[in-house]
Order: sequence, then C-alpha cells, then structure tokens
Amino acid sequence: MNHATRQRLRLSGGTELSFTTAGEASKPAVLLLHGLPNSSRMFEEVMPELSHVAYMIAADLPGFGESDVLPKPSFPAYGRAISELLDRLAVGPRYLYLHDYGAPVGFHIAMQSPEKVLGLIVQNANAHRSGFGPQWEQTLAYYSKPTPENEAAATAHLTWEGARAQYISGVPSDVAARIPAERWEEDWRVMNLPGRMDTQRELLTDYGNYIDRFDAIADYLARWQPPALMIWGRHDAFFDLAETLSWMQDLPRMEAHVLDGGHLLLETHSTTVAPLMLDFIRRTQGKQDNTKA
Repeated sequence: MNHATRQRLRLSGGTELSFTTAGEASKPAVLLLHGLPNSSRMFEEVMPELSHVAYMIAADLPGFGESDVLPKPSFPAYGRAISELLDRLAVGPRYLYLHDYGAPVGFHIAMQSPEKVLGLIVQNANAHRSGFGPQWEQTLAYYSKPTPENEAAATAHLTWEGARAQYISGVPSDVAARIPAERWEEDWRVMNLPGRMDTQRELLTDYGNYIDRFDAIADYLARWQPPALMIWGRHDAFFDLAETLSWMQDLPRMEAHVLDGGHLLLETHSTTVAPLMLDFIRRTQGKQDNTKA
C-alpha cells in the first residue's frame, strides 16, 4: 500500500496548485475531483486503498485547501489548470472521479480528450436538470435574473452553517454523528482566507454556465459511452435522487450503488466505496486488456 504524498506545482499562470499522489505513475491514473466546500482531503482514506492498482491524483482546486486562488475563477479555468497538472505529470489515459464542483471540471477535461477517458466514477455529481430540487429555486432564479437580491439569496450558504450543512443536512442523525465537526470547521477556516469567498461567489455564478452545457454533456455521454460507476449518497440535500436515474439513462451499462450516506459520502462510507472503485478499475482494465489482445 502506497501512502499519499503532498506536492505543489506552479502553473504557467503563476498560481500554485497543491495536490497529492499515491501509487506508481506507470499504472492507470485516477483523477479525484472534490467539490464545495472541501479539498483533496476528502480522498485521504480511499487513495492508499487503490494505490496498488492505480496512480491516484487528487488536487486541491484553486481557492480550495492549500491551492492558491486564480485571478479569474471559473470551471473552464479550473479544467485548464488540472489539465496542465496532468500534462506536467505525463498522465495519459485516466479515470475521472466526479463530485459536486468536480463535475464541471472533470467534464471539461473529458470532453477535451475523450479518447483518454478510461471511465467515470460519479459520486453525487449533477449533470442534468433532474438533480435540481426545490432547494435550488433561489439559485436558479439568480441565474435567470441576477439582481443583488437574488444574488444574496443564492449565496446565503456561504456561512459557517452552510459549510456544516454540506456534511450533515438531510443525513440521518446516526450517520451524521460519525462525521467530526473538525471537518467543516477547517473548510470554514479556509473559506475565510484572502480571496476565497470571492472565489466561491464567482464559482456559484459560473455554475449557471455549466448548466447551459448539459445538452453538450449529454451528447458527449451518448457518443462515447464511457464505462461508469455510480456511488451515491441517498440523503443528499443538494442533488435530488432523481439525478441517479438520469445518469443511468444516459449510460445504460453504468454500475450504480445508492448508499445510506449524504452529499459527502466518503466521510462515512469510504470503506464501502473503496472496494467498489477497486473492482470497477480492475474489471474495466481487464476488458481493455482483452480488447488489445
């Protein structure tokens, strides 16, 4: 088992990116993409488990964790930053782990080089309008009419309570009790560092542009049909459970597991998720090896 190693990379634009790797670079790569409000830390328990079959890469997106902020944050800019990281690490074929804000980043990377995608691992990641339940009403109103009042309502989650809600909102009390408060306390500390809250506001606005790309994403999935594994926390307060059916309709051969967790599923179910990921990687690699033979 290989332990994760923390590294820093200065991108061509001058921004420093913090990331961790585990495993041998000669093995198939797995790019792990986190969401709001955390960092690559969310993968710390699954990375060692998978490192003997894959080259695990988890970056703190710019403005999250230990990575610097970008001058002009957007999901395409994040996609370019992570693509540069992959190029600098000489990563070829890769699996993409999509979660929350990691989905628009991952799709940018996947659709730029679809032939390099070995598979998708989807964990509470939205790519369809079916994922937007009633709680999205104010945010969608902001996208259609970006008034100061609607912006204030849409960004009301950028608080300590909002950071905490990402972990435990809608989660059964016995499951939520397994998540230490230090997790969201650290996220809130990072969100209050210079430039971080501005980044959060910019990304919330740009998520509306990501929604506008849903048709293009559907076309990509229909054409390429990448192998896919879904691991979904059924108590997600932010992405409606109907989203899981939309994914499976787009990818009819997708392997799907709906687990008794929340939006940040790995906080409570990493020991369940890691073997599922391990089996998926081994199985898809076996099929590719047979095809080559």
